[in-house]
Amino acid sequence: MSFSELGLNQTLQTAVANSGYTTPTPIQARGIPAVLAGRDVLAAAQTGTGKTAAFTLPILQKLGDVGDKRGRKPRVLVLTPTRELAAQVAESVHTYGRGLPVRTAVIFGGVGFGPQVDAFRRGLDIIVATPGRLLDHVRQGNVDLSAIEMLVLDEADRMLDMGFIHDIRRVIERLPAKRQNLLFSATFSGDIRKLARTLLNNPEEIDVAPRNAPTELVDQKVVFVPKSRKRALLSWLIGSNNWRQVLVFTRTKHGANRLCKQLENDGLSAAALHGNKSQGARTKALDGFKSGSVRVLVATDIAARGIDIDALPHVINFELPNVPEDYIHRIGRTGRAGSEGEALALVDGEEKTYLRDIQRLLKREIPVLTIEGFDLQAQVAQREDEVDPRQSQGNRRPGSNPGRPGAPPRRKRGGNRGRGARRQGSN
Repeated sequence: MSFSELGLNQTLQTAVANSGYTTPTPIQARGIPAVLAGRDVLAAAQTGTGKTAAFTLPILQKLGDVGDKRGRKPRVLVLTPTRELAAQVAESVHTYGRGLPVRTAVIFGGVGFGPQVDAFRRGLDIIVATPGRLLDHVRQGNVDLSAIEMLVLDEADRMLDMGFIHDIRRVIERLPAKRQNLLFSATFSGDIRKLARTLLNNPEEIDVAPRNAPTELVDQKVVFVPKSRKRALLSWLIGSNNWRQVLVFTRTKHGANRLCKQLENDGLSAAALHGNKSQGARTKALDGFKSGSVRVLVATDIAARGIDIDALPHVINFELPNVPEDYIHRIGRTGRAGSEGEALALVDGEEKTYLRDIQRLLKREIPVLTIEGFDLQAQVAQREDEVDPRQSQGNRRPGSNPGRPGAPPRRKRGGNRGRGARRQGSN
């Protein structure tokens, strides 16, 4: 199938071709005709499957030749969970809508109200927004949503996870009852089904992503490594393999900041991306990562939701998430748009429960990669061998437990601490 068979006009076909795409993805092949036909849509599609184009392309066509009328009210509203995803969707609209008289504004927090208010006053066709900031503008009377014809909830599962359901409902109360609704989610969870029943009218249901299944193009591996050796291993992997673009996940904002500083001390250009960063800092970090001036991007789950890089080769789980589904979202950042990718999980002894839950969700075991000098089991065994044989289990000193799984290995003076980092620094 080609894009010409989906009912798109020549202008949009040309825009797609100029972007380098020739064949629609499954979500595009099924979603675009449904949206053009005016149907409500409930779609399950993973990141990297082309879902953004699946709704932006038909939206642009349905808006038609709107002309350049000042003061016009917005007709399309796209709600996203994060600033980065909102920016990504707006970028897609600009890319495919180049040459069309369509006005778009991206609305999110962390930046001043002034330019956003000016955009509303000049007149808009499409608003791409995060729920909280949009509600701020609604309460202040800056925007009139009474002419909205289409509502899109993008990554609705993440919006529910982040507690946006009440904000979403408050926004919906301001919209016309008669409108077309599109709901996109990575999975069809029970909560998503419940939301769909209250929002959608006889929807076209499209499921191109098996529930919680990671992309087949991602090569997944696990490395068992002591917690105290993770950073050295990460630096060694990046330096010895000459990786140029690596996305690294941590569980906390503080952990992302700390790891970023450590990697910079190792001679690696790195930036942190999380919710406590200003919008300017987040944009700078993401732009640097995309351009290649930033080699390692250290991110938390929420902040990384909007990262959209077609050929991102490496995703590293520096710390496993405590929610198994978040692992799927993390590794979905690679293996996109037909490109192969690698996802590596650095797992210490305390994270084995998280790993077990993830493998249960995947319904298979992730292959183990052993790296000499960093192997957790080997170092635990070595520590056991180093215990004085005269110390029996009954007469060890209080608190000593050299055989405890997951305990950091005993370092020898003059050993190889930071070896990977020093090697990286000399490259």
